Amino acid sequence: MSDKELLIPASQVDSSAINAQTRRGRIQMLILLLACAAPVIASYFAYYVYKPAGGKTNYGTFVQPAQETNPAWFSLPLTGKWTLLVARPAGECTVKDEQCLEALFLMRQLRVAMGRESGRIQLLWVNTDGKAIDPEVGHAYDQEVAGFTVVNLPTDPKLKSEFLLWLNREGAAQQIQLIDPSAEKMMYFPVTNSPKEFSSIKKDLEKLLRLNHKGESL
Repeated sequence: MSDKELLIPASQVDSSAINAQTRRGRIQMLILLLACAAPVIASYFAYYVYKPAGGKTNYGTFVQPAQETNPAWFSLPLTGKWTLLVARPAGECTVKDEQCLEALFLMRQLRVAMGRESGRIQLLWVNTDGKAIDPEVGHAYDQEVAGFTVVNLPTDPKLKSEFLLWLNREGAAQQIQLIDPSAEKMMYFPVTNSPKEFSSIKKDLEKLLRLNHKGESL
């Protein structure tokens, strides 16, 4: 034992040893916790933050920047709820027109699939020719049965032109368009009858509803 060690009280030596052991134990515990948490952190980061090259976490197409709507276009207020919008001519949307019915059916089923959250979504059908809706179609896709509101195009030529330009931006006129509670179009989806693609759209909506309540009027 050295002279210096003889000058150190035994109580201090013991204390130093205990402190060193405590530090080592804490470091080991921290390393263990990080090792256990790493997969969770990595998956969260990959899903919400980092998008691998050539891939994406969403199925729908984001509108960047989001496109504002004009309240004068419709009598239906678009603020406060999520809105799925489709534009189709009633004169062509009959029981024999599968393309039109697929769009309406997809929207209805997406809203139903949200379960308890379905009340946060409203469905809007813009009747682009102003003709009377086929009675059978109207019954299946009305407000009471399916949650649809049907509106005609604005009668004012300027407002009508503005809306059609907004609708077809990025070539999305035939797509199902998603408007957020601040009344901005932020995503659109293709019309599909594929169960796999339906599931992908459903996941997009579930994620948006889960992460964003801002501006909603529930």
